[in-house]
Amino acid sequence: MHQLTLAEIARGLADKKFSSEELTKVLLARIAQLDPQLNSFISLTEDLALTQAKAADARRANGESGALLGAPIAHKDLFCTQGIRTSCGSKMLDNFKAPYDATVVAKLAAAGAVTLGKTNMDEFAMGSANESSYYGAVKNPWNLEHVPGGSSGGSAAAVAARLLPAATGTDTGGSIRQPAALTNLTGLKPTYGRVSRWGMIAYASSLDQGGPLAHTAEDCAILLQGMAGFDPNDSTSIDEPVPDYSASLNGSLQGLRIGVPKEYFSAGLDPRIADLVMASVEELKKLGAVVKEISLPNMQHAIPAYYVIAPAEASSNLSRFDGVRFGYRCADPKNLEDLYKRSRGEGFGTEVQRRIMVGAYALSAGYYDAYYLKAQKIRRLIKNDFMAAFNEVDIILGPTTPNPAWKLGAKNSDPVAAYLEDVYTITANLAGLPGLSMPAGFVDGLPVGVQLLAPYFQEGRLLNVAHQYQLNTDWHTRTPTGF
Repeated sequence: MHQLTLAEIARGLADKKFSSEELTKVLLARIAQLDPQLNSFISLTEDLALTQAKAADARRANGESGALLGAPIAHKDLFCTQGIRTSCGSKMLDNFKAPYDATVVAKLAAAGAVTLGKTNMDEFAMGSANESSYYGAVKNPWNLEHVPGGSSGGSAAAVAARLLPAATGTDTGGSIRQPAALTNLTGLKPTYGRVSRWGMIAYASSLDQGGPLAHTAEDCAILLQGMAGFDPNDSTSIDEPVPDYSASLNGSLQGLRIGVPKEYFSAGLDPRIADLVMASVEELKKLGAVVKEISLPNMQHAIPAYYVIAPAEASSNLSRFDGVRFGYRCADPKNLEDLYKRSRGEGFGTEVQRRIMVGAYALSAGYYDAYYLKAQKIRRLIKNDFMAAFNEVDIILGPTTPNPAWKLGAKNSDPVAAYLEDVYTITANLAGLPGLSMPAGFVDGLPVGVQLLAPYFQEGRLLNVAHQYQLNTDWHTRTPTGF
């Protein structure tokens, strides 16, 4: 059962081959057996899962149907879940139980999805390796000495190890697509505003976006269908109709115009990954796509712009964690200033403190214009580059990451080296565009992903291309040894 995709589970439940309760018990036992190797979960929700599974079986017995009805999933541990610890991978929120469900959690529960638990993540979603978590690093099931990518590395590792068929993640600068690439999954970052951020603990509010991680584009379509839609509680939510993502999967790629940016193939890209990217281009050409070289001239400025904007927003968002209202509080504070300083100093980890300091500096008097304002202007130039490119092509294709997964601890002493792993993904967040990473091969036994980008609200186009690619390749079906 654990090898089934979300789509196969839906068919199995509909055909009464097994019940949601049976499937849930199998996967909970598998998590208990295998997750100690991976550390992919922070909290398991066995009682909730079995209650939801029994309810889903009852709904099916009463004639209800639905692709997510009875399907087991997990949530990245920054989606608020009522009465359940929502830690954000931080000591700061280790004792926080959310008083309400995030919109994403509520929507998926209403569709009948079964929540098995909350997955490990980089602290407050800050990281590219899932090593900054208060609960310890997550291991990559393809090689337990390597990182799974971050910050949604817990969700990625759990799905890649077949502990469950799909999970939610969030993507601020590549945090769905990068771990998807490093663990052989399909991961989708929707258009900014397509999925509600209400109840999703913020890192950088103008960049964060929730999305699905699964084995196939077909499964991502199913999960996105349940997550997407307008939410009046979220002022950045877009009131735009949600199409049937599954209905567009089988469209022909004949005449599809694919752009390959020349800037992607710089000295920083592992040449073996470049070869796999071009092999995927050839595969899509066989399916009728037309390929041309394009240019994204301002891509070189993306990392410095992102690492001003994101920390600036983080310094503002994380100011609410002060030891007063909720979360960690230091022992025996002498006064209010001591309470603030020690609660934050003891509650936040090194990477979070680093980004808060950078962000506060960039927003401070005398530096706002020189750093933050300039970064926002670069952001606009990057968006303009994409708009010009999409006048010529339908999608943009390139590598998801410049390298395969690196060894645990290899970049801990050099945070800039870790930041550079996001070079291909952060532009989509800066521009608010949808992006998808799909499996495209292996380097030294470690998975490699190819990234697709599309115009606003064209998630269906990304899913269609990835699905057609996956019908003609088998990379996404490979399973790590031992899992």
